[in-house]
Amino acid sequence: MVTIRTATPDDAETLQDLILELAAYEQLLDEGEPSVDLLREHLSEEALTGCEALIAETDSGTAVGFALFFHNYSTFLTNAGLYLEDLFVKPTYRGEGIGVALFRRLAEIAQERGCRRMDWAVLDWNTEAIEFYDDLGAEPLDDWTVMRLDEDAIEDVAEQA
Repeated sequence: MVTIRTATPDDAETLQDLILELAAYEQLLDEGEPSVDLLREHLSEEALTGCEALIAETDSGTAVGFALFFHNYSTFLTNAGLYLEDLFVKPTYRGEGIGVALFRRLAEIAQERGCRRMDWAVLDWNTEAIEFYDDLGAEPLDDWTVMRLDEDAIEDVAEQA
């Protein structure tokens, strides 16, 4: 039996551990720098980041998965959406419906808040995740390219202002 609950600032260390496991799974451990202090700050209700998380845990209190999300906004729909930054279930617990339970809770939250869509990105090589989302009715957006500025690039662009 697994429970899905809202993460609080007190869950920052647990989330840090799960994020590092996700980074290792995605072969991005060299990029993973999750900060317990920042997670604690960002998960507070007063935080401007809008960062929220769900934790999946066993009856014994062992955290086995998480979903981290925040609101985005659609110009065309003039409405808030829910952006799923990461959904992760420890490999030994996959196939038990935990990912589906996390995703369904996210959909409930989106519906409760009047969101008209949910968005997220999936690594191209992660066929397991792509099939998981496909089974839930998600559709890939092949006509969009994800773009990003890293911290150094943000600084460079801002200095040109």
